[in-house]
Amino acid sequence: MSYVPSRSDRLLFPMVRDRKDAPLRRASWDEALARAATGLRAATDRAGHRGVGIFSCSKSTNEMNYAAQKFGRTVLGSHNIDSCNRT
Repeated sequence: MSYVPSRSDRLLFPMVRDRKDAPLRRASWDEALARAATGLRAATDRAGHRGVGIFSCSKSTNEMNYAAQKFGRTVLGSHNIDSCNRT
């Protein structure tokens, strides 16, 4: 039997932390996307393009998996891409 979340269980807006030990707080989409971009940039600066990768869901559409791998290859410059389609 699988769990299906109710509407009240789902997040309707982005959540961020100001520090590792801080509680989550509501953020704007612009702030959340800027933080994600900053985090990806920091990871590639620290470890190079081989230090990041993309993992997408095998239940996603072919179009979504294509977009994920295209993002990984062209934007991140990484060939570390997996969609777990072996299951």
